[in-house]
Amino acid sequence: MNLPTSVKPCYLHTGRRYFVQTALLSVASVPLMLACSPVVTPFKSTDVTGATFAQDFRLKDHNGNPRRLADFKGKIVVTFFGFTHCPDVCPTSMATMAEVKRLLGDQSERLQVLFITVDPERDTQALLKEYMANFDPSFIALRPEPEELKDIAAGFKIYYKKVPGSTPTSYTMDHSAGKYIFDTEVRVRLFSPYGTDAATIASDILVLLSKA
Repeated sequence: MNLPTSVKPCYLHTGRRYFVQTALLSVASVPLMLACSPVVTPFKSTDVTGATFAQDFRLKDHNGNPRRLADFKGKIVVTFFGFTHCPDVCPTSMATMAEVKRLLGDQSERLQVLFITVDPERDTQALLKEYMANFDPSFIALRPEPEELKDIAAGFKIYYKKVPGSTPTSYTMDHSAGKYIFDTEVRVRLFSPYGTDAATIASDILVLLSKA
């Protein structure tokens, strides 16, 4: 049996006989193609297409303006949860996103990075605005009120926990450090774990843009 080169047949062993099932490219086809290898996606990050978490929200940005994910329709949105007093993970992640924007070249204006603080107690709007300016002026910080933080963290499946320090104000925050990437229809599509390099993230964003 001659099979299209794009089809990998699945063989079932039943005693002395071997059977192969393959899908015929016609309306009248009846045999069902059995999947023998995992579906290959064009992405290097974890594909979470169709996820029911990481949905829209309404939070104030570092200028005090109310923002929703839907406001950024037409752009690729990358969300990251962190805090300005973070010593390493957060600045490293934001610096990576600044490099991603540079790598996107003439497509860079189609990227929107959102930094959502898990430390609204210390992260004032003014401090968040100053923090964003350290990386890229187009990046936007969002500040949930303390009573809103629990809900948005649950909605995005984000972990955070206050860790006491030597003084009441010297505490730190444990938190999830991955990034969610949304397509131009503001649907969550990818999860990029902490440590993913800028070139990998930029490559995935370009794939999403090519499908927009």
